[in-house]
Amino acid sequence: MAIITLTTDFGYKDHFVGAVKGTILGSLPEVNIVDISHAISPFNIQECAYILKNAYRSFPEGTVHIVGVDSELSPENQHIVVQVDGHYFVSANSGVISLITSEVTPEKVVEIQLPNTQSGSFPVLNVFVQVACHIARGGKLEVIGKPFAALKELKEFEPRVSNDGRTISGNVIYIDNYGNVVTNIQRSLFEAYRNGRDYELTARTTKIKEIQKSYNGIINFDLDRSQRKGPGDALALFNSAGYIELAIYKSDLNSVGGASTLLGLNYRDIVTINFS
Repeated sequence: MAIITLTTDFGYKDHFVGAVKGTILGSLPEVNIVDISHAISPFNIQECAYILKNAYRSFPEGTVHIVGVDSELSPENQHIVVQVDGHYFVSANSGVISLITSEVTPEKVVEIQLPNTQSGSFPVLNVFVQVACHIARGGKLEVIGKPFAALKELKEFEPRVSNDGRTISGNVIYIDNYGNVVTNIQRSLFEAYRNGRDYELTARTTKIKEIQKSYNGIINFDLDRSQRKGPGDALALFNSAGYIELAIYKSDLNSVGGASTLLGLNYRDIVTINFS
């Protein structure tokens, strides 16, 4: 059974998500529609890429992914389909695809050219849905577009290694629903330079000397509850995507706050690791 995923910055207050789903089902009643996220920050290409990059590999090959962020057509923001890693991404040429596919090479890229179609102010509905349903039926990309060689590239923030390998400086690239702060420092880079040395992670005024493998890794269950670390304590861990993340144990942005608010961290802020 065909699968079409949706990743947008539409939110749920308006009619947009419902209209897109209804149109897909009207064209392809047997399809599975999966919401990856509709809570992307408006026009935030990097945030969209982080979420979709870490989600799409969990789907079977052949899945069609509609990317509805900054999708309005312009001479500099063409509508495209990218076939990569056995998946299809229907998107605007905003640079989001280059971030999603930074570790793999696209197999095919076409510029969408549908006859008698006006994208207007809602191209996800008027263009992307038609294209996604065509692909989900087994249709060829050549039918809906022509080869495209001007895929826009955006560069992710790259961690910097300095001080003869004793310092790694990275940036905040994503803040999740709990207020947890994800950096661009991957575990593989950290391990490559650690060489068994002690280290200290610094984020503004917060200093952490141990990176956990799980959120409750900060809890020493051998201690009495009154002596343990627990809810409200700051920690660092390697998250499921392989990045170093800063968190407040059992945080809640709607009440006590999360790492982003309690540690005063925002998108692009610097996080540093020093090896001793």
